Amino acid sequence: MMFNKVLSLEDIKKEPFVIEHIRWDLQPKDLMEPRCLITDEGIKKREPIKGYVFYIDTMDKKPILFLMRHTAADYAETLAQIDEIPQELLIEAVEENKDKAYFGMYPINKKIEDWLKKELKVL
Repeated sequence: MMFNKVLSLEDIKKEPFVIEHIRWDLQPKDLMEPRCLITDEGIKKREPIKGYVFYIDTMDKKPILFLMRHTAADYAETLAQIDEIPQELLIEAVEENKDKAYFGMYPINKKIEDWLKKELKVL
């Protein structure tokens, strides 16, 4: 594990490498897809995915925002739990993305992305 504890939003703000490598374009399902697919043309390998991905977990009573680290070797770990985000934003994103649920994980929406970028001072 790169870090020895689950980080907070304040911890992430102090990690420029993490902030620079957040993948705003990925959803939880993207990370779980098979590395290889059999197609009519043969075996198609997925491009390696590496970086940091925000997702909403709904396995608890209330939705929680997490940041996952994903490596090119397909190793993943939960890096941070973001408790500072308003619950209303999480509930709205879960409702908006209910058709994109993947084993209790939901992608963030534009409102959450904007909130995070403001908090992390990402332009």
